[in-house]
Amino acid sequence: MVLTVALIIGTILFGIGLYGALSQTNLVMIMMGVELMLGASMLNLVAFWRYLHPEVYSIQMFVLVVMTVMALEAAVGFAIGTQRFRSKGSVESEEAADLKG
Repeated sequence: MVLTVALIIGTILFGIGLYGALSQTNLVMIMMGVELMLGASMLNLVAFWRYLHPEVYSIQMFVLVVMTVMALEAAVGFAIGTQRFRSKGSVESEEAADLKG
């Protein structure tokens, strides 16, 4: 795959994720947008790695660590959303003002 194609796909995915994160009020949709932006960033990182230094494998370990952190972030976010839904019946971010200390 050519570097330009991978970067264009990553840019499109990042734009969709940014739109999804900024335009939604539902916690689940916001988290999906953030995850899509992180995935697009990882795609661009791997594309640059493959283009510039295909013989070095350290960036692959970095991507795996970031993907693990992404999974943990999603698990914690969905746990908070599930608890919020159980207690209040909604996961809308506009109604979450009562979470402030």
